[in-house]
Amino acid sequence: MAETVRVAVVQDCPVPFDLQDTIAKTEQLVEKAAKTGAGLIVFPEAFVSGYPKGLDFGARVGSRSLPGRDMFRRYFDSSLVLDSDECRRLGAAARKAKAYLVMGVMEKDGGTLYCTVLFFGPDGALLGKHRKLMPTASERLIWGFGDGSTLTVLDTPMGKLGAVICWENYMPLLRTAMYSKGIQIYCAPTADDRDTWAGTMQHVALEGRCFVLSACQYLTRGDCPDDYDAIQGDDPKTVLMRGGSCIVSPLGQMLAAPDFSGPAILTADLDIDDVARGKFDFDVTGHYARPDVFRLHVNERAMHPVSNSIGAPPDPFAE
Repeated sequence: MAETVRVAVVQDCPVPFDLQDTIAKTEQLVEKAAKTGAGLIVFPEAFVSGYPKGLDFGARVGSRSLPGRDMFRRYFDSSLVLDSDECRRLGAAARKAKAYLVMGVMEKDGGTLYCTVLFFGPDGALLGKHRKLMPTASERLIWGFGDGSTLTVLDTPMGKLGAVICWENYMPLLRTAMYSKGIQIYCAPTADDRDTWAGTMQHVALEGRCFVLSACQYLTRGDCPDDYDAIQGDDPKTVLMRGGSCIVSPLGQMLAAPDFSGPAILTADLDIDDVARGKFDFDVTGHYARPDVFRLHVNERAMHPVSNSIGAPPDPFAE
């Protein structure tokens, strides 16, 4: 295992509702991040092709509007199919950068969208994914629910790598499941740009004795289509998401402080031995656990809604 690794967190925005332009911009940002020497590059939640901040998709209790349905259709069309040229371009960007790439996407599967993180290796291979288990509030209108089959933690030369998305980080049992897998580099793609988010990231780092890399978009109204009917209004200077990305050590120290200034690439050099140093006095699923009092059961089977005589289609990322 490499003792020290440089990591980069990308704070920027996609071209909302435009898959091709978003992939092209992502390729440029990966190349830019790679020039810092990063062996790991982390992007925000729903980067491909957008977190629809401020939209309501024409939904009210008991009714949906036709313009709202068409807005969802546009969002659906700009989302990513895993077996696609666009997904392979993301892998090629990782290969060109010679880095691991952690990418927030809207994954299209059948007629449903999932808020997903994809993991690409430095050889360009898609190594795994994590689907957000619990979309928050109105996200449930447009996104499906993940299951326990994608609680992915990858064993890499730089350390054990995984991701928990946005407010999943407020699910203590999910965090515990990830800690039990020995996660060392804990990625937290998010859309939460509040001042309070940094404290959450410090708590996770201290609780899990792991490095935490949080990536949030910096998005203005001017970055969005002209007919993007956000509740925040149409002033192109209006900031819809203000960033706040950060990198935290296993003892809760800010290695890269929250950045609210605009688009940025944050970097830090991680000494992976700091994970073991932190575990010395606190290992939440090891010597600091009390299994005689508390135990957690995790269902990591893929939950298929339909099966037949030949069985449900296999999930390549299921355990």
